[in-house]
Amino acid sequence: MHFNALVPELSVSNLTRSRAFYVDTLGFKVEYERPANKFMYLSFQDAQLMIEETNGHWATGELEHPYGRGINFQFHADDVNALVKSLEANDVPLFRPVKESWYRGGDTLYGVKEFLVQDPDGYLLRFAQEIGSKPAN
Repeated sequence: MHFNALVPELSVSNLTRSRAFYVDTLGFKVEYERPANKFMYLSFQDAQLMIEETNGHWATGELEHPYGRGINFQFHADDVNALVKSLEANDVPLFRPVKESWYRGGDTLYGVKEFLVQDPDGYLLRFAQEIGSKPAN
């Protein structure tokens, strides 16, 4: 297995609940897990993410819901509509609905169809599907 140069590890309040959200609802793949440590290494397309049930090991302060305030994690997705359908089927509300966005990078605008959702602990996840590029005016 290839390990990305940067792999966020999220503390979660309930690993079973987080597994259902990430794996069953969003389609993340379990690369490996350590059940005794309540730890999972997940992948989604080319992205990787670790989740571990809170144990105090990484605590820099008290965790309060929603976790991860001030950060969002972007995942490139092949089909955001399929993800939204799965979230809706599992009664998971979107934080922001699907919309088309264009972001400037130098002299180019890069387009994505994207939405945001919070995981069970409140971490903000953004899923973005590339829709093309065009010259910036």
